[in-house]
Amino acid sequence: MRSTLSYSPLIEICARSRGAKRGTGRPGDRQIARILVTNDDGITSPGLHALYHSLSQLGETVAVAPDAERSSVGHAITTLLPLRVKEFSLEGRKIGYATNGTPADCVKLALGGVLGEGTRPDLVVSGINLGPNTATNIIYSGTVSAATEARILGIPSIAVSLAAFVEPRWDVAAEIARGVAKLVLEKGLPEKVLLNINVPNLPRNEIKGVKVTRQGDSNYQEAFKVGEDPRRQPYYWLAGTYEMKDTAEDTDAWSVANGWVSITPITFDLTARDHLHALTEWDLRL
Repeated sequence: MRSTLSYSPLIEICARSRGAKRGTGRPGDRQIARILVTNDDGITSPGLHALYHSLSQLGETVAVAPDAERSSVGHAITTLLPLRVKEFSLEGRKIGYATNGTPADCVKLALGGVLGEGTRPDLVVSGINLGPNTATNIIYSGTVSAATEARILGIPSIAVSLAAFVEPRWDVAAEIARGVAKLVLEKGLPEKVLLNINVPNLPRNEIKGVKVTRQGDSNYQEAFKVGEDPRRQPYYWLAGTYEMKDTAEDTDAWSVANGWVSITPITFDLTARDHLHALTEWDLRL
């Protein structure tokens, strides 16, 4: 079992975190951290609102998120249409902006002008997603892709997902997200590395702990449902059933399914370094 951490210390950090210094590896330049939150479930998602309120205890927090759900769009960006932006308020208070773009667009847009000069965030947190983003699902995830976009642009980032589709415990996931965010602000992250967090949908006292995990191999067994629209034209609707393939206790999917918070360090560098040398031995005189 890799790097199993005690759960209690993280919860203690969550409970006492009230404000954080800028933490991009060089704390102290500014007393108050700037945090950008986004997601793929849309600006009206309760998960985003819970995350916003929780992270606001660490510093100046602003939301830039899609104006509607953009789940499973991966790292898509908008290049063929203009992006529109509207202010968004929650409980009578402006918290940020909604846009017709993708999650990755939201991060680009926030850094590219919506937030204004001198407001580059110290941390980007994407979530809280309704449903887990583990194993191969992270490739399709707009939540993870938004965090990845931030890291590509040089900002430490975290993706947070809650392993639930009904009766989600947003408060637990938001508290854990705040604890990890505080640590990232203080310690920074290695170059090109971001954190993918998955939280089981359990009461806090029933969560077994926190584990640093690797990406698993579980995925969906997919099939297209074929139908016919009112104009008698066929359509194909993708559906599927999640298949839990991971049995190793150091994987993200197994850990979350068995009551652990999973924290997986991931990177946008997709080079298969273990196979570089083997490939050079091929006869590539094509």
